[in-house]
Amino acid sequence: MKHIYLFLLSLVLCFSTAYFGSTVTTPSIGNWYQLINKPFFNPPNWIFAPVWTLLFFLMAISLYLISINQKKNIKSILLFISQLIFNFLWSYSFFFLHNPLLAFIDILILIVLVFLTYKEFSKINKTSGLLLIPYLAWISFASILNLSIVLLN
Repeated sequence: MKHIYLFLLSLVLCFSTAYFGSTVTTPSIGNWYQLINKPFFNPPNWIFAPVWTLLFFLMAISLYLISINQKKNIKSILLFISQLIFNFLWSYSFFFLHNPLLAFIDILILIVLVFLTYKEFSKINKTSGLLLIPYLAWISFASILNLSIVLLN
């Protein structure tokens, strides 16, 4: 039963970040974001929700696998929570503050935090680390997109 609670807690933690990020993102999609210059490789808006839903689900599974592992440590959990905070702060900086440069600085920090989390999680549970690779790949792409928006605007 304890494992079910840890799985639910992992889901709630990750999808709370997704929810709060969406509350600062959604109001800007139809106006500010639509008006800024974007590069030719900018994905269509409809792709972001399913991609992020999958990524947050994978992150939750990754966290769950760590939380049930006897080898877990506070450093790995704090790194995971830190990257969730910077994930939210990217949405806040980019969409709420309309500040792509600040968001770009944030996403660079986010990439480092996710990479460090990946390394720590991989030491504890290889599958848990592997589950973070799609997230790392997506935010790496997002950083290129973010920098392009900075340069175009």
